[in-house]
Amino acid sequence: MIPDAWLDEAVELLKGRVEETPLTFDPQHEIWIKWENHQITGSYKIRGAFNKILNLEPWERERGLVTASAGNHGQGVAVAARASGAPVVVFASAHAVPAKLDAMRALGADVRLVPGGYQLAEETARRFAIEQEMTFVSPYNDGRVIAGQGTIGVETLAQLGGRPTPSWLVPAGGGGLISGIGKSLEPISPRPTLVGVQSVASAYLHEIYHHHSQSDVVELDSLADGLSGPVEENSITIPMVHQYVSRFLLVTETEIEHAIAYAWYRHHEIIEGSAAVALALGITSEEIERPAVVVITGGNIQPEVHAGICERWENLYC
Repeated sequence: MIPDAWLDEAVELLKGRVEETPLTFDPQHEIWIKWENHQITGSYKIRGAFNKILNLEPWERERGLVTASAGNHGQGVAVAARASGAPVVVFASAHAVPAKLDAMRALGADVRLVPGGYQLAEETARRFAIEQEMTFVSPYNDGRVIAGQGTIGVETLAQLGGRPTPSWLVPAGGGGLISGIGKSLEPISPRPTLVGVQSVASAYLHEIYHHHSQSDVVELDSLADGLSGPVEENSITIPMVHQYVSRFLLVTETEIEHAIAYAWYRHHEIIEGSAAVALALGITSEEIERPAVVVITGGNIQPEVHAGICERWENLYC
């Protein structure tokens, strides 16, 4: 759990450093859509990264930063590191999206590829940080990172201006974002139903939520690459997810594709697979109380992948 003051501190610390992203209403599906693809670096991840790094002691920054990332967190860390004059090394899976790898390098990160999936990249990054006596910045298992992500909830509530939203649909990987948003909704009465969403292809946190174990998960390739990989054992997000999340649901790769196409054809927005899981639920589920808030977490998708998806769904919308 994190102190209440940390969320308030994050709100103040991030003023002028991150964008206030748009919130729009989709009357067809009665959903409010929070477009974090408009954020600096094209992803919400910069909120948590900036908040964490600005809260470090000067000596922790000076010795250099290390992280693991599928791309979006690494970009956020790189921006915050550059603003504070700290070098940063990012370990990423060799299978990561090329556009995200290029973006991290362009922001000044020393990107090192690790054969295999995200889990091995994170293990390698943690070991490297210890060996080199550098500061590791977790993508999710850190209270300051969680507080930074929670500013999305605070910002969205202010934009809603008291309008009722009985459900919030939030993508979940390691659980940092949904934990932070859960914290931001804590004072609301009645508290909205907080729904975590993952892909069937990588359902680690879903299995922890429902079965208290992720050992039986078989991971497959997914458009939601930023949500892939197991959750760190004893992560502080696990009890927070159990405290704040009311339901945890899965969507298919076809539904994720549909949501990416829907965002483009109905809202002229480019979103990535990890961001599309919540929208996929919002436009297909009959179980969700509405109006609902749908959090779109980012837009860093490989251009040719996006074009191919939109072409496959073109007949539905044109």
